[in-house]
Amino acid sequence: MKSPLGGVALFHLGPVPISAGVVTTWAIMAALVIGGILITRRLSLVPSRAQAGFELIVDTLDSQIRATMQMEPAPYRAFIGTLFVFIFVANWSALIPGVEPPTARLETDAALAFLVFLAVIWFGIRAGGIAGYLATFASPNLIMIPLNFVESLTRTFSLFVRLFGNVMSGVFVIGIVLSLAGLLVPIPLMALDLLTGAVQAYIFAVLAMVFIAGAIRETQSGPDPSSRGTPL
Repeated sequence: MKSPLGGVALFHLGPVPISAGVVTTWAIMAALVIGGILITRRLSLVPSRAQAGFELIVDTLDSQIRATMQMEPAPYRAFIGTLFVFIFVANWSALIPGVEPPTARLETDAALAFLVFLAVIWFGIRAGGIAGYLATFASPNLIMIPLNFVESLTRTFSLFVRLFGNVMSGVFVIGIVLSLAGLLVPIPLMALDLLTGAVQAYIFAVLAMVFIAGAIRETQSGPDPSSRGTPL
């Protein structure tokens, strides 16, 4: 079994090794971009079945953002939606024979968590300016600045550890059962792993909403000690 900390380079771009996980990630991103262009280029007031289906997905996403963040979804729809769809598709890419899901790699999950970290800062600054956002780290007093900063880092770390642990554990279990019991026996485990992948995409997106909403509320209304330490 391969170590999750290493990978075999398929080729190099200069001095940079490109692994199979990176290629799969590029393929998923390209497919999502092309799919998005094809879906949105022929929108009409009288939607087709396909357009109605995608509009239902967007409405569901908007409802989730309103319920979780208690805010209008328009500013956050693109980021949260893209985050969820990418993780969902990446997790389900395990259905393709010979493909290891990119979310079973540390670097992919760390990059996704880092994007959430940057989004929290971006939306926090946009809500109250740089000074207003930085002031939230002084809650309830200046002594707490280092601890509040460390908390923001540990929340990001917990995001990628949770996603990596759940996806990678499924890959390991299915691989072990497949090697011991043959082709058909792991099918129920694969179905469970796909369900877990969908749930993990949902949880990751919801936690991103919670962290962003928390930063915005603290910036707009002033530091609130009770808003710190959001349970994970």
